[in-house]
Amino acid sequence: MTSAPEPPSTSAGASVREQRSLFGEILDWMLAPLLLLWPMSVALTWLVAQNIAARPYDRDLGQLTRMVAQQVVSAAAAGKQQRGLRLPESAAALLRSDDVDRVYVQVLDREGGLLIGDREIATPEGDLPVAGEVVFRDDQIQGEAVRVALLRLPNEDDAHPELVGTVRIGMVQVAETLDKRSRLATEIIKGVILPQFVILPLAVLLVWFALARGIAPLNQLQQRIRRRENHDLSPIDEHDAPEEVAPLVRSINDLLARLDQSMSTQKHFLADAAHQLKTPLAGLRMQAELAQREIDAGGDAQSVRRSLQQIALSSQRAAHMVNQLLAMARAEDEEQARRQQAFDLVELATETVHDFVPKAMEKRIDLGYEGPDDAQTLPPLVGQPFLVRELVRNLVDNALQYTPAGGTVTVRVRGGALGESACVTLQVEDNGPGIPEAERELVFQPFYRALGTNVDGSGLGLAIVKEIADRHGADIGVSAAQLAPEVGAVFTVRFPSAATLPADGAEGDVKSA
Repeated sequence: MTSAPEPPSTSAGASVREQRSLFGEILDWMLAPLLLLWPMSVALTWLVAQNIAARPYDRDLGQLTRMVAQQVVSAAAAGKQQRGLRLPESAAALLRSDDVDRVYVQVLDREGGLLIGDREIATPEGDLPVAGEVVFRDDQIQGEAVRVALLRLPNEDDAHPELVGTVRIGMVQVAETLDKRSRLATEIIKGVILPQFVILPLAVLLVWFALARGIAPLNQLQQRIRRRENHDLSPIDEHDAPEEVAPLVRSINDLLARLDQSMSTQKHFLADAAHQLKTPLAGLRMQAELAQREIDAGGDAQSVRRSLQQIALSSQRAAHMVNQLLAMARAEDEEQARRQQAFDLVELATETVHDFVPKAMEKRIDLGYEGPDDAQTLPPLVGQPFLVRELVRNLVDNALQYTPAGGTVTVRVRGGALGESACVTLQVEDNGPGIPEAERELVFQPFYRALGTNVDGSGLGLAIVKEIADRHGADIGVSAAQLAPEVGAVFTVRFPSAATLPADGAEGDVKSA
């Protein structure tokens, strides 16, 4: 019995990010505030309902307080010769008429002493209100919340001369429990909140429906892209996409255009490479068949030796072609381009010259180097030493291929300026047949060869040089030779200094060579 395969383990410190839903994000940001505002709406409604319910009952309580005060004053005037004071029966009957709330009455003299009424009502503290004005306050009687109305009477000596010598009434307080107010506030809250219980789910459904309708064009765009054939890299129609998604569609179209161009270039390159490889491979097969026929026919050793030499030459050409193709692939590798380190162009140039000395001597070509012995006096360079070495080798090899016997090839390294920035210049000059001015840009294309040259090669050397130079942000050009302009060519590559590279021009860590 085999166990179920385990899920792939993630490296230490790697976090798995959960995929987010755009629909869910928008829905959350729309409904979350709505659900937060609803309790706030309930609280505000309760406060407003309390205020609305209090106003009419405060008005009635104030009128009741004035009526009680008027009747008490009238009773005091009528009982001027009496020693005591009682609440009139009409006022008592009015207070008992409320069958919901309990009403308390208190009449105090000018010194604050209780004349008649309930002692449970607390005596007000602090400054007293203006005479004749009813003021309200919240209080408690025997642990129950009440609303208290207080009316301070004016001086009887001034307002009521007939009361001179009688009981001096100071203020009247009437307290009422809050049952009616609470009931009214509850009814108001019910009338406002209950419809919200119906409106809120309806609003959620409408938001859900609106989002689904709004995101529908994205789903349609997804289906159009999904239904495409794998070879269809034509642009997506922006007019069928929403305005907000149009920048994304343009970015995808730009990516498709670059991908189409890249694939076309690769197809063209592979077709040319296959065509170029046919020649050495066909030569190998033909020479092998000739050698086999000579051996079968009992031919002389000289003929077999010539066939074997041709086989060796054809295999050498095929191997050189394959190596160039691999070098081109390395130069185009994006991942490798991001791994950069400091390099010494002087060292790379001198080592390359030393490596090609035997070949130059074999062809009787004067191969030399001009420049500083070390890079201490030159601006620092950052890139890929392996690819830069390949660039120098291809330039020197190309010069040696096209320079006739007795010619001269010179490799130079010097400091300079590229615009307003420091740079290091590499030059490879030869006195070969030269390159016509009309063809100087074409020589950097893969498999391009100038007419009239009978030099063996893969046709990829200068294309590799161009690709490596572009990877390093270097400027490359070809011109006529300086010593003999009528013949020869000079290839110039200007590498920008590491101090002048843009922040995103050298990704990854920079290591010392």
